[in-house]
Amino acid sequence: MSFSDLNLNTPLRNALEDLNFQEPTPIQEQAFSTIMSGRDVIGIAQTGTGKTFAYLLPILRMLKYSEQKNPRILIMVPTRELVVQVVGEIEKVAKYINVRVAGVYGGVNINTQHQELMRGLDIVVATPRRLYDLVLRRAIQLKSIQKFVIDEVDVMLDLGFKFQVNNIIDLLPQNRQNIMFSATMTETVEAMIDASFKAPEKISVAVSGTPLENIEQSGYNLPNFYTKSNLLKHLLVDVETYHKVLIFIGDKRIADRLFESLGEEFPGEVSVVHTGKSQNYRLNSVSEFDAGETRIMIATDVMARGLDIEHVSHVVNFDTPQYPENYMHRIGRTGRAERKGRSLLFTTEKEQEYLDAIEDLMDMEVPQHDLPEDVEISKELIPEERPRAIEINNPNKDIEEAGPAFHEKKDKNKKVNLGGSYRREIAKKYKKPKTRGDKNANRRRKK
Repeated sequence: MSFSDLNLNTPLRNALEDLNFQEPTPIQEQAFSTIMSGRDVIGIAQTGTGKTFAYLLPILRMLKYSEQKNPRILIMVPTRELVVQVVGEIEKVAKYINVRVAGVYGGVNINTQHQELMRGLDIVVATPRRLYDLVLRRAIQLKSIQKFVIDEVDVMLDLGFKFQVNNIIDLLPQNRQNIMFSATMTETVEAMIDASFKAPEKISVAVSGTPLENIEQSGYNLPNFYTKSNLLKHLLVDVETYHKVLIFIGDKRIADRLFESLGEEFPGEVSVVHTGKSQNYRLNSVSEFDAGETRIMIATDVMARGLDIEHVSHVVNFDTPQYPENYMHRIGRTGRAERKGRSLLFTTEKEQEYLDAIEDLMDMEVPQHDLPEDVEISKELIPEERPRAIEINNPNKDIEEAGPAFHEKKDKNKKVNLGGSYRREIAKKYKKPKTRGDKNANRRRKK
């Protein structure tokens, strides 16, 4: 099937021709008619399968021109980067359509976004927390929403946005179309579907654990951070092969550490993206990597869903993720649009159980390779890898149950209520101070 076989209007077909898109992906093909029917839709598809266009094309096909100020389409996504990406995709495919669209997210001036919303929009793309803040400020009215899209809903709930999402859903009109896309289906997601959706049509293109056939996977068993870094430097010297490399790390502190290490070896070629960086820094880093100005980008797992970068030659899993689904999202950044991709997985002894879980989910083994002979095996450990120090002389190390206090009371604090006898003993020890008015004292002086 080609895009010409879908019920698209001329402006959308012209935009797709400009983008050189000829054939829809399976999720785009299957979702189009279902969304056009107006039914609630749940789409389960892997990262990189074209989910964004799967809901944008039918929505834009049905969107009619209007001058009303309140938006009619609400698209909610988990990260700022994904907001920017979706807005960019809308602007591309709606090139020949008169549509007003804006993205709202945290980390920037809320007053500017408030003013933009007040001018009137057709489509709003937002992160949950910033959208909820704008709703509380009465900057946006949700009473006219006709289609509500939640993209990457599993990540949204994992990031702790359940409260904001539920409150926003409560403010939406009952008569609306719900469209949800996700790479995984969890109990929390199913509970939200049961509470908010009406007889949804489920479209599943690929099971989350199914590895993409066009991605060549390789693994290395390595002892520590510095050995991983040494292997990475050894591989990245081959600029022709490793021409666009995306490195994933679960911990942003280790991401910064690797950024410093690789930056010394490849100055000007490395960038880093994680939640500890400012919004402008993150957007600039992604833009530079996407444009080829930097060859290597380091990112954390939260960013795995918000990146749509073309022609990534390799995805390097610098650590083995604890949750196997995260591995699928990571490697989905390469091998996109039917191109061949490669992924590398670095595993330590402590991470072996995570590797087992990944292989169980995919029902296949990740091929393991030997460490090249000229790569140094380091014995040095970074602070996060060192064993926790134990206080040898700690008197409480053998105490199984800790009470309110951990020390023995001093003798003077071991007081018990001795009644009058105790008071008499104290009176003998600490006699009443003698004064001029003390008659007995005066008699003793006369004698």
